[in-house]
Amino acid sequence: MKILFTGSNGLLGQKIAVATANYPQHTFLATSRGANRTQAMGTASYAAMDITNAEDVSAVVGAFEPDVIIHGAAMTHVDECELHPEQATLMNVEGTRNIANAANEVGAHVVHISTDFIFDGKDGPYKEDAKAQPLSHYGWTKLEAEEIIQELPSWSILRTVLVIGMAEDLSRSNIVLWAKGALEKGQPINVVDDQFRTPTLAEDLAQGALLAADQCVQGIFNISGPDFMSIYELVGQVAAHFGLSMESVTRTDSTTLNQPAKRPPRTGFDISKARAELGYKPHTFQEALEIIANQAGL
Repeated sequence: MKILFTGSNGLLGQKIAVATANYPQHTFLATSRGANRTQAMGTASYAAMDITNAEDVSAVVGAFEPDVIIHGAAMTHVDECELHPEQATLMNVEGTRNIANAANEVGAHVVHISTDFIFDGKDGPYKEDAKAQPLSHYGWTKLEAEEIIQELPSWSILRTVLVIGMAEDLSRSNIVLWAKGALEKGQPINVVDDQFRTPTLAEDLAQGALLAADQCVQGIFNISGPDFMSIYELVGQVAAHFGLSMESVTRTDSTTLNQPAKRPPRTGFDISKARAELGYKPHTFQEALEIIANQAGL
């Protein structure tokens, strides 16, 4: 098969690029806005593509004629989406609509990456059939994107949670790298104990995306790590793993942070469907930390 993936300069996209080497039977095209910033491309070639430009998307997709499109490109910074709603809608909704239209033109199956932030966080961990009720503009844009994808004849939606990992030249950090950096410097940080997640190693999300693409599975699948924890517990595990002190950490709750966007308090996923139907095998959180440490040369 021919598989195109979007967002290749991001954390997930870089991990998909590396993992293409495990699928020598397929041909891959990595796409992102602007120049390629990913050195470890696996077997993928690269084409610049701006998902917010319908003509650009149609031209690139039309030239490659993929059998599958893995759509991971999105505006994912929750507060930035709240502060710049038009930009978030352009990226997450209209960008997805452009991908869906181009997929229709070439008859491609779409594997769409979504989020736990489509839920209100009242009763996580969630199964795939739980009712969506976003609390933020980011969540609403991702839910609208899901609805666009579900109008296609052939699609998979992979929802994920709090993606962590190490990669080259990232435009933004993630919670493990942030916590490790702050703890090493002894920076005072406030960490909430009333938000619960199942953090996801980026390599595991890439594994899920490629399993879904390879099998062209239909439906919604939860793709996350297996371990459910509070953000405070997560930072505590990072400290313990790297032998760092928690003395600079103040334990707090979400009401003290004054963030522009509301966060769902309790999400996380039941991943039994993905394990059974996709053959998804995620790493534990401790294994994930070890992988990140090795990649960071620690």
